[in-house]
Amino acid sequence: MNKIVVVGAGISGLSMANHLEKHKIDYHIYERRKKEDLAGHGFLIPQEGIEYLSQIIDPAVLFEHGSFLKKYVQYSHTGKKLAEKDLNKVFAISRHALIHLLSRNISPEKITYNTSVIPSDTEKGKLKHSDGSYIDADITIVSDGSKSRIRRCLFKDEKMRQVQENEVVNIIQNEEIAATIENDFIKFHHDQGGLTFGILKLSHDTILWYSQFDNEKYKINECSSDNLKKYMLEVFADWDPLVSSIIQKSSYENVHLWCVYELEELNPFYKDNIVFIGDAAHPLIPFTSQGVTSALKDSYILTKYLVEEHSITDAFRKYEAERKPEIETHINNGRILLNQFLLPTDQQTDNILPISYK
Repeated sequence: MNKIVVVGAGISGLSMANHLEKHKIDYHIYERRKKEDLAGHGFLIPQEGIEYLSQIIDPAVLFEHGSFLKKYVQYSHTGKKLAEKDLNKVFAISRHALIHLLSRNISPEKITYNTSVIPSDTEKGKLKHSDGSYIDADITIVSDGSKSRIRRCLFKDEKMRQVQENEVVNIIQNEEIAATIENDFIKFHHDQGGLTFGILKLSHDTILWYSQFDNEKYKINECSSDNLKKYMLEVFADWDPLVSSIIQKSSYENVHLWCVYELEELNPFYKDNIVFIGDAAHPLIPFTSQGVTSALKDSYILTKYLVEEHSITDAFRKYEAERKPEIETHINNGRILLNQFLLPTDQQTDNILPISYK
């Protein structure tokens, strides 16, 4: 098998590396960030994602690092229950824990951090370092995120647009608050729409929380941690006491404001000997809760065809043909869920589950 370079050491890049390890395929990962900058917050993983993840992580070990969610419970912002739905094996895990688990089988010598790579403007299909030196590889697998710089270099006509939603994401460690919460996916909705507060219990003392904002109605002008805390305290002052308590008692040292973008149209998933996986191939807006699962499926299916096919082009073509229709379904579902989010609660479809299924 040819030598492979993987660009990006996030979920998709590390899952790809795990599959390459299993097949004893030579590779090296380049990550532009420092290793300590790869922490982050957390994910929802539906049953299908767990099945793919279990092929590269021992399920018993995986399940020690997160929690299964029993129900999705929807409330008004004042705490009135609006809807409830049983969940089928939906798993919540912190990004830090999942990155750690995916890194276990990867030798440190196979990852170079704090290194940027870009496509060559003269050598088709080649990547180079910032100093201009070329990278020796036959295949490049790009997993450098939703705003992939390599994708923008190769598909210069692509158009990204900002979605009418921003998210503030944070984690709180507080055993007292966690003890009052069942293992459910809890979401509070403002009656007038366009503002939610979601709660995921990750462990006995850790809660992932996030708030979704209609960014045309709620404008965050400055995103320092102090400003985000002040803004959250103001906007959610009259919400249910559980929401207020979490916001007040959280540390904002690692709070993150996520401005969400999507491609107007998907690019091809490959060009020459460069292929894209995960968010680098197909950014999905967060309402789908399918980002991790899609990345895991991408890496599994791409590896399968790289092993089975003699031609790189055939492997890439079959990978794209298998994955693109499902991704387009998630994109469409995400837009439907976004439109629901923007409506007042009395105009929303009953019991909408914020997870896209194919």
